[in-house]
Amino acid sequence: MRTAIVTGAARGIGRGISLGLAKDGYVVAAVGTRSADDPGVKAYIEELKAISPDSFYLSADISKEDGREKIVTESFARLGEVDVLVNNAGVAPKVRADLLEMSEESFDYVLGVNLRGTFFLTQRVAQEMVKQKTDAFRAIVFTTSISADVSSINRGEYCMSKAGLGMAVKLYAHRLASEGINVYAVRPGIIATDMTAGVHEKYQNMIDGGLLPIARMGEPEDVAAAVCALADGALRYSTGEEINVDGGFMLRRL
Repeated sequence: MRTAIVTGAARGIGRGISLGLAKDGYVVAAVGTRSADDPGVKAYIEELKAISPDSFYLSADISKEDGREKIVTESFARLGEVDVLVNNAGVAPKVRADLLEMSEESFDYVLGVNLRGTFFLTQRVAQEMVKQKTDAFRAIVFTTSISADVSSINRGEYCMSKAGLGMAVKLYAHRLASEGINVYAVRPGIIATDMTAGVHEKYQNMIDGGLLPIARMGEPEDVAAAVCALADGALRYSTGEEINVDGGFMLRRL
């Protein structure tokens, strides 16, 4: 039996990842900020448990220390050992503001979840993972973004948070290699989720105009396929690698 913790699991890319892992035979500790009584979360839990009956949902906020501790304590208590951590939870700015108008509150909010919360959750999970005595393949996978490299001046705080996660991947890959834990980043491009719904038409017009070599918007399942491959050890002699799931956006073309 393989086990995984997935943050931001109940919607969008996280939903695709958690259900993909469940289909691959994982027992999943699915983490989200919404209550388990939320109708959308209820429907998600039913879908998850129909695939993996032992999987479960935890309501917790990774930006808060007590939330991170709840995730670690309950996940390890119920799973026993954790093979994979998928750091998927993330937020976009509540208001897309020009770089010269970005507020400190928005900066703190986005980096507090995406970078600070993710970094310190990884630290706590890694502390527990290194105590495990196992020969099983283990991995930590970060969902970052092409925005780590691509400038968007109306959501600079988001770009900086993802760029910071890129270095966190390298740091944890370096530190944890000797512990038998591989670390990776999956970098989605334009993915059809609720986060991109407000700019769907803009992005679709750009894709229709030739933005992407693979001329369609990505789906959560595209990202999930990459995460599942990494979690299962497809690149077990690699660590610290960043995998673009972006329709070829990052290709340099003439």
